[in-house]
Amino acid sequence: MYQPARASFGNLLKRVHQDERGAVSIETILVVAAIAVPVLIFVLKVGWPMIRDKIFHKGMEDLMGGIENVNGSGSTTGDTTGG
Repeated sequence: MYQPARASFGNLLKRVHQDERGAVSIETILVVAAIAVPVLIFVLKVGWPMIRDKIFHKGMEDLMGGIENVNGSGSTTGDTTGG
């Protein structure tokens, strides 16, 4: 009976260890991650409170002011019959 040749675990490890085709890609990914993670942490710690307070809340206030202008009297009950 024919049995296909099986690679031993040692031979498999040797083949995988000698294969360097993906090494450059992995190194590039690690370098990008090493740069991106501190930048992301800085932006979240320093930038987000500033964005939230100055831009997000101001935009929400502008939107709420726009709703009051559309309703006319500032009422938000939805009564548009006028009478």
